[in-house]
Amino acid sequence: MSNTIGNNLVHQRLLRPTVLERQSKLNSSGIAANSFCAASLNQSAAQIGRNSKLSTKFYGNGWNKKRSYSTVGTGRPAFVPQAVLATDPASEQLMEKFNLDGNIELKVGASTVPASIVQVDIQITYSSDSLLLHWGGIRDRKEKWVLPSCQPDGTINYKNRALRTPFVKTGPSSHLKLEINDPAIKAIEFLIFDQAKNKWFKNNGQNFHVKLPARCQPISNISVPEDLVQIQAYLRWERKGKLMYTPEQEKEEYEAARTELLEEIARGASIEDLRAKLTKKTDRQEIEETSIYERKSKIPDDLVQIQAYIRWEKAGKPNFSREEQLMEFEEARTELEAELQKGVSLDEIRKKITKGEIATKVSTQLKEKKYFRVERIQRKKRDLMQLLNKHAVKSTVEKISREPHSLTVIELFAKAKEEEDLSPVLNKKLYKLADKEVLVLVTKPAGKTKIHVATDFEEPVTLHWALSKTAGEWLAPPSGLLPPGSVLLNGAAETQFSISSSSSLPKQVQYFVLEIDGDSYTGMPFVLLSGGKWIKNNGSDFYVEFSPRSKPTQKDAGDGKGTAKALLDKIAEMESEAQKSFMHRFNIAADLIDQAKAAGELGFAGILVWMRFMATRQLIWNKNYNVKPREISRAQDRLTDLLQNTYKNHPEYRELVRMIMSTVGRGGEGDVGQRIRDEILVIQRNNHCKGGMMEEWHQKLHNNTSPDDVVICQALIDYIKSDFDINVYWKTLNENGITKERLLSYDRAIHSEPNFGRDQKDGLLRDLGHYMRTLKAVHSGADLESAISNCMGYRAEGQGFMVGVQINPISGLPSEFPELLHFVLQHVEDRNVEALLEGLLEAREELRPMLMKSNDRLKDLLFLDIALDSTVRTAIESGYEQLNDSGPEKIMYFITLVLENLALSSDNNEDLVYCLKGWDNALTMCKNKNDQWALYAKSVLDRTRLVLTSKAESYQQILQPSAEYLGSRLGVDQWAIDIFTEEIIRAGSAAALSLLINRLDPVLRKTANLGSWQVISPVEVAGYVIVVNELLAVQNKSYDRPTILVAKSVKGEEEIPDGTVAVLTPDMPDVLSHVSVRARNSKVCFATCFDPNILATLEANEGKLLRLKPTSADVIYGEVTEGELASSSPGDFKGGSLPSVTLVKKQFCGRYAVSAEEFTSEMVGSKSRNISYLKGKVPSWIGIPTSVALPFGAFEKVLSDKLNKAVAEELQSLKKKLADGDFGVLAEIRQTVLRLAAPPQLVQELKTKMQSSGMPWPGDEGEQRWEQAWTAIKKVWASKWNERAYFSTRKVKLDHDYLCMAVLVQEIINADYAFVIHTTNPSSGDSSEIYAEVVKGLGETLVGAYPGRALSFVCKKSNLDSPQVLGYPSKPIGLFIRRSIIFRSDSNGEDLEGYAGAGLYDSVPMDEEEKVVIDYSSDPLIVDGNFRQSILSSIARAGHAIEELYGSPQDIEGVVRDGKVYVVQTRPQM
Repeated sequence: MSNTIGNNLVHQRLLRPTVLERQSKLNSSGIAANSFCAASLNQSAAQIGRNSKLSTKFYGNGWNKKRSYSTVGTGRPAFVPQAVLATDPASEQLMEKFNLDGNIELKVGASTVPASIVQVDIQITYSSDSLLLHWGGIRDRKEKWVLPSCQPDGTINYKNRALRTPFVKTGPSSHLKLEINDPAIKAIEFLIFDQAKNKWFKNNGQNFHVKLPARCQPISNISVPEDLVQIQAYLRWERKGKLMYTPEQEKEEYEAARTELLEEIARGASIEDLRAKLTKKTDRQEIEETSIYERKSKIPDDLVQIQAYIRWEKAGKPNFSREEQLMEFEEARTELEAELQKGVSLDEIRKKITKGEIATKVSTQLKEKKYFRVERIQRKKRDLMQLLNKHAVKSTVEKISREPHSLTVIELFAKAKEEEDLSPVLNKKLYKLADKEVLVLVTKPAGKTKIHVATDFEEPVTLHWALSKTAGEWLAPPSGLLPPGSVLLNGAAETQFSISSSSSLPKQVQYFVLEIDGDSYTGMPFVLLSGGKWIKNNGSDFYVEFSPRSKPTQKDAGDGKGTAKALLDKIAEMESEAQKSFMHRFNIAADLIDQAKAAGELGFAGILVWMRFMATRQLIWNKNYNVKPREISRAQDRLTDLLQNTYKNHPEYRELVRMIMSTVGRGGEGDVGQRIRDEILVIQRNNHCKGGMMEEWHQKLHNNTSPDDVVICQALIDYIKSDFDINVYWKTLNENGITKERLLSYDRAIHSEPNFGRDQKDGLLRDLGHYMRTLKAVHSGADLESAISNCMGYRAEGQGFMVGVQINPISGLPSEFPELLHFVLQHVEDRNVEALLEGLLEAREELRPMLMKSNDRLKDLLFLDIALDSTVRTAIESGYEQLNDSGPEKIMYFITLVLENLALSSDNNEDLVYCLKGWDNALTMCKNKNDQWALYAKSVLDRTRLVLTSKAESYQQILQPSAEYLGSRLGVDQWAIDIFTEEIIRAGSAAALSLLINRLDPVLRKTANLGSWQVISPVEVAGYVIVVNELLAVQNKSYDRPTILVAKSVKGEEEIPDGTVAVLTPDMPDVLSHVSVRARNSKVCFATCFDPNILATLEANEGKLLRLKPTSADVIYGEVTEGELASSSPGDFKGGSLPSVTLVKKQFCGRYAVSAEEFTSEMVGSKSRNISYLKGKVPSWIGIPTSVALPFGAFEKVLSDKLNKAVAEELQSLKKKLADGDFGVLAEIRQTVLRLAAPPQLVQELKTKMQSSGMPWPGDEGEQRWEQAWTAIKKVWASKWNERAYFSTRKVKLDHDYLCMAVLVQEIINADYAFVIHTTNPSSGDSSEIYAEVVKGLGETLVGAYPGRALSFVCKKSNLDSPQVLGYPSKPIGLFIRRSIIFRSDSNGEDLEGYAGAGLYDSVPMDEEEKVVIDYSSDPLIVDGNFRQSILSSIARAGHAIEELYGSPQDIEGVVRDGKVYVVQTRPQM
């Protein structure tokens, strides 16, 4: 309904009463804001044939009040048209002008003619063959209408209360003339009624009231120019103290001003005298606005106003100051006077204006002026932290699946009959009737069909039944089939239920049994009769099919792991009932909401999957059942009410509830659902289209309306608008998933194509446009106009469409909210979407507090928010191409808008909010031309990409198992199951956001000189390309020829497979992560590729032999031949494992604990010895933590203790299985180690050593704290058998039994930051340069497999005060911990020559770390340059000092606490 009169009428109705009330108030000068372009307000421009929606920015600023939603650079709003009164100096004594809904102008002129007759001329810029004047005369304002005796042709008397006179249609307008010869009639009152559209035109909800000129009064031939009346009204308003007027008071004041001027004229003053008096400058006020009228002109002001409007519109609707408005007004007058001087008459000028034929240079002139601006709102400044949602989600699926269910008496009866028959069950249904149940059970004994019907009704029940050969038909059963006591009727039979005598049932059951030979019947319809009342199935007959539902071949449903299986099984069981109609489906869904709540997050995931399968037409919408639209609407209301309550009371499920609601129509209040049936009849009657496709559609609508009807209606509208091109009809249907086959599949099939005549075009477009609103009110919860209507309120009167429907506005909405929604509707089809996006997001932000409060209309607010969210996505997709020539600042701004939208729609959105804050910082840095802006923005982009990946993985984990299990149970197409989660993601803002960041990424890399690669290990290699999804999946594989792995996912802790010469990935592991160190140690080329096009090219070379030549920032590659490979690198590649490494088994030293001063190579590994060596040798400003250790052999000693005999035996058995190649026992071994008991001697020795070293003893805080410490020690020992370590040692033929594990015990420093230093740059090999990485919190996020990059920097050893940042952090998670103890692995298998075992084994803190989502926008390391320089310089200095101490490159780990640097371990850099 864009750009039509209907659209503007809808918009005006939507915003009543708040906006229209605001529109009619006086502006800051006290006068209705019509000072510039009154004629454009009344839309003679509608005669001009403009398509654009009328805005009065051009002329409404002179006296407008400032409002918060305005144009750039001004506080003035887009002005909204309102009724305008004017006087024309022509022959009429009185003329009134009214603007109806912005685009329609009504003129009423009254003049006296001889014989004291008053002639009333009424003209309206609205063309219709069915337009009537509903009118009467007024003698006294308090009296009822009188019906004049002099009536135009065609006038009818309407119930003796009014007259109805038809208008005469003339082109785009309609007019009529009345003659009033009764001198007692002082005025006429009227309404205008379009009978075909059932539409009434009123004057702000009231009757139009037009005073008639007094007979024979000399003053009546005089008129006052309208501009003088305005000035006089302003002076009156000023004299009275600038009061705020109601619309009625405003009109009265305006007329009072006119009367005062007429009285002046009656006393002899001329118009020139009045103008001179009113425009004279005074000390109090200078009225500049009237200067344009001081010129003598023969051009009527209304024509000047129209021409000024045309100029403004051609100029792009800029925002003008008052002076610029006046200039434009004069330009318009000059253009028209030029026409007059050519000899063109005023009538011809008027006609030329309506055709847009007046020459104007506005396009060139105005665009060169500084005041040419784009209209937009002014967004409020908000604290982004107000967007934060953090809710704990629970899932109790196991509880649901195991919860015992006590069977009802009817279920017990069914179970007994199934066991008794021992034959296949064809069909089984259980109907709930209040607190009673009705069972239908159909079994298939040999050659027969057996039907049981049972109920727990207490009163006697009679079955009124028949048989069917086709669905839905009633056939009287043959007499030979009738059970005893049955009565055969016309087309049916009646049988009294029997009473079960089974002692196994807790209460009485009544039942009916029927056996039928063969398969001649397909079903049985029935109803029940009890206590003189007919009992039906929700108003319709019960119907049971004798054949089971056939299902297409599907993958096995599996075990339902990761789902609310009990709920999904219930849904699958009820689907045959649900497919009868939307009423059934929505009622069943409503009945299952409580079970979904009990199942938690997975429960609502199951409901969402089911509803989305429905919405995407994967499930049957209607089968063998007729249902009234109002019943569907009522079921929708019930379901959405329950979802509304869940949203309010369970914030942890809000995101899922929103997604469920987006698949379900809103339902309708005021019996809107029934309108679907009624109004199709109005369309058929009004437009004489009662046969063919329209009749078939009518039958479908009466039988079972669905969301398909919205598409069909749109297809018809598109077909008619395309001048009846049937291809357009099918195009609209097919693009929205409706094929010919689907049309034929309805219970009331649509066989025909539409075929209308051209004389039906206008009426059908009008009526189908109205009907679309009715359809959307029921089926389209996320439709923007419908959602706004339901929140802002509307009322339909008259007959035909939406009769008697009244929706009240939601109370408590922000005062500016209606105006904001009006802005959105006005701009929803703009090509430049930036202003629209701002308006949509401002509306969502204003709405958000309302969604957090209790409100009985909460679901209407939710549907509005869902519609706004959906419109953001549509807008960003339509505006994406506009960014082709945009700079990075504009793209970043669009990213902030889409990210804000995603945050508003997401639960647990902390990471999204911090990304949004990061983008705000990046924008500020960019605007301020900070030389680090692109580098910083790249880190925010990387983090945003991680958030999107995490969100996609979360959806996959929550939704996909339910989609696969339920889809398989329901026979859904496999392709729809496979892409289920992908389509959910693509339908949200995340997909649009991903497109934007992909567009920005190369721009940032170029600006920051990052290139397309980050080379972590620069080794020139050649190998065959193999593409894998995850490096983790192939880490234990061995390749028999040199292999270049292109791995889509590399987390950081993987091993590199044997035979691999290069790993290329789009993932971003830290340069100092485990896999990065492994690559450098193994001389494997390792690099991250940021350019998806380059990566795609590499993947396309799968199987080919490539040579890679990396530099520090690029990788050059090309294809080579096998001959070139052999000649260039003879003997370089060894397809087998690496050379074996020999270990010396360590012996237990006789002590369970040793202090740092006692550390030797026979007791502890290099990690412990190195930290002991640093103590007292590094500068005093470098802190070294106190340490003790459990030495080599302590584990074996504990295992041999008699306390642990059973554990030792089990461990020996598991190790034998492992030696035989059963790698699955590794996890069992680790669990077995955790069962070890601590010998008392170990406890005492460790306590003594820790206390004597000044460390806290965990046991002092209670036995539980010691148990936590003991568990941590055992986890370190058990890590000897983690998969990564085991396979790594196996590759180098290291004897696993000889690997011994000491445990280094240190007090944890609760770090602000953690770091890793390589004192020789590992990427370039530059020994003059230190490379380091820093993370917030503990260092596990740096050395472990935590996503994102650390802050990285280099520092020349010759200038340690000048660290250079290479990249800002993108890790979303930081780890923090209370004061605690950490137990570090320290094996004899680390830092061996030819094999780097560091990082393979676990270090375990006694307490669990707290994961905190990091807000870098407030981190001084990021935002404070001086602080950053100080900290990074201190880290570099520490690294340099330790390297000098050892005399060789070092790999150092440490932390920063309150600005002080602590080193926790160092080892030789490999």
